[in-house]
Amino acid sequence: MDSKAVADKPHAVCIPGPFQSHIKAMFNLAKLLHHNGFHITFVNTDFNHKRLLKARGSDALNGLPDFRFESIPDGLPTSDDNTAQDIFMVIESVRNYLLSPFLGLLAKLNHSSSIPTVTCIVSDGFMSFTATAAKEFGIPSLFFITISACSFVGLTQFRALQEKGLTPLKDDSYLMNSYLDTIIDWIPGIKGIRLRDLPSYIRSTDPNDALLNFCMEISEVANETSAIIVHTFEALEREVLDGLSTIFPTVNAVGPLQLLLNQMNEDSRLNSIGWNLLKEEPECLEWLDYKEPNSVIYVNFGSIAVMSKEQLIEFAMGLANSNHYFLWIIRPDQVRGNSEIFPTVFKEKTRDRGFIASWCAQEEVLNHPSVGGFLTHCGWNSILESLYAGVPMLCSPMFGDQPTNCRFACVEWGIGMEISSDAKRDEVEKLVRELMEGEKGKQLKCNVMEWKRMAEEATSPIGSSFVNFDKVVKEVLLSKYPK
Repeated sequence: MDSKAVADKPHAVCIPGPFQSHIKAMFNLAKLLHHNGFHITFVNTDFNHKRLLKARGSDALNGLPDFRFESIPDGLPTSDDNTAQDIFMVIESVRNYLLSPFLGLLAKLNHSSSIPTVTCIVSDGFMSFTATAAKEFGIPSLFFITISACSFVGLTQFRALQEKGLTPLKDDSYLMNSYLDTIIDWIPGIKGIRLRDLPSYIRSTDPNDALLNFCMEISEVANETSAIIVHTFEALEREVLDGLSTIFPTVNAVGPLQLLLNQMNEDSRLNSIGWNLLKEEPECLEWLDYKEPNSVIYVNFGSIAVMSKEQLIEFAMGLANSNHYFLWIIRPDQVRGNSEIFPTVFKEKTRDRGFIASWCAQEEVLNHPSVGGFLTHCGWNSILESLYAGVPMLCSPMFGDQPTNCRFACVEWGIGMEISSDAKRDEVEKLVRELMEGEKGKQLKCNVMEWKRMAEEATSPIGSSFVNFDKVVKEVLLSKYPK
């Protein structure tokens, strides 16, 4: 591709939140924009840029002439690149540090003679400082909400919850009594939700809590952006999306992005570029090849959550006692304390029934015919990926948006059953058996297959997500690009 062809393209700078799930969602969005003729600059923090290179090889981010990678410092102390950064420190970096280096990067890009001038910013909604950058450069900005619409609308109500005295909590005793069962009946698009079902940051007892205040800032800054897109589809969250539309002028559902990508002739040169911050273990897929259809439960608690050794052992023994095959992903930094985790009895009982890996290609696992259930922390990527793979779930939320996702998956959509992160082995065994062989599990499977069909319909060439994406590209991202 010659330099003139590159220079004639619209140029989108895509910046994800500095967490694995956010990077993955933004990477898929960037690929879609590239398919639509955009020059892409994909911006990670230096820390995550280094993690990607370590996981995928020194040439992994060389990119293409019109799909390039850049990184900016996050101002945080150097830390172990085998572990996720402290979420509170990352939030402080986003709030107080990243704007300046991001502005510097935009200026550098605009002074390059070999790439087009930046014409728009596509930002994770959590990177709210980008709205200021877009104003300074006089270009449109698009906020990409990588969490569910139901979780995002919950975040938009944090200020109201504070004004009504519902958060922060007076003291820790409010976590133990029935206070969190208080019904909140005034959130747009949501009926009968409890405090405990809202994103967990409302459970703070500190009025200066960084995450609580950060969430308030996000929803307020979102009104300053050109438009908002949400990684969901209309049939799944129609009422919630309608509620969001009473708060923000332009909200469009554009997911699931992977299914949109499947509709397009993706540039094969992008196939070798990945997004996982941890090295995948393909051996687990080979292990699945030898198992019967729907016989394996897949277990993964995500890229950030940390568990105690005691919690992990209860899940382990529950899986062992269920007598089902399982594939379990346990990150190197997932367990607090002793690295020698499992008791001898667990190893003996599961010698031929379990496979434990440190990371995997999750979508390939969920789409493998041998996988019949998913024990998940309820991160939004995991919920969506399980839904469009047609795999029912056991939902064990831990923090953040996960309680909201769990409530909707189990109560509204009927694709999962809730299991506490502090569940004892007997409950784990019982629910794994119910999911994999019980009548409830069969009903969940029927429900999730229907949602899978609707997700495919939404991302077809006449579907709502396909149409919404095309509209946002033309009316927002290309609004100031020379015709």
